[in-house]
Amino acid sequence: MSQHIPAHNGIVQIKVKLLGVSKPPVWRQLQLRADTRLDQLHEILQAALGWENYHMHVFSFGEEEFGVPDPELGFSDERKVTLGELTDIGTRFRYTYDFGDDWQHEILVEDLLDPDPDPETRYPVLIAAKGACPPEDCGSAWGYANLKEVLADPTHDEHQEMLEWLGLNDASEFDPNAVPTQNTNYELALTSTSH
Repeated sequence: MSQHIPAHNGIVQIKVKLLGVSKPPVWRQLQLRADTRLDQLHEILQAALGWENYHMHVFSFGEEEFGVPDPELGFSDERKVTLGELTDIGTRFRYTYDFGDDWQHEILVEDLLDPDPDPETRYPVLIAAKGACPPEDCGSAWGYANLKEVLADPTHDEHQEMLEWLGLNDASEFDPNAVPTQNTNYELALTSTSH
């Protein structure tokens, strides 16, 4: 890595892509402060993607891993390092959520920006999004693909079971293309108040 992003007042634009999921792909583009700690970034990613935040996670920068300190797992403490300290423009790193389903996200640092001069702007900000977040515990990218297939086929043996599991009355209520941006923006606003 070359020179790191200044950690004080810079704004980092990132694109987060959920790997292994297509039709549609799932990604989010965000702007956040460079001095955002990795534990805060975890909360932001949970809000932006729509995960429910009840599984373990880790950030991987090559061989170095950051997460909740745990001597057995050997993660470096994510509370002691900021995004700006670890990245520069063009940096790619991984965010893994739920070690059972193993949701892998690639995060690309796209740009470094000056803060918006409007005092009403509160970071983080969701810039763009595509694709709904898979349901928690659906069994990884393969399980999510299977879930979409089952829901699309009313004659499938597991169709009704999957509707009940998701709490839906009808498969038309499940839209893998929908991104609930109003709820996402609300969740992101909540994360900004805690920083």
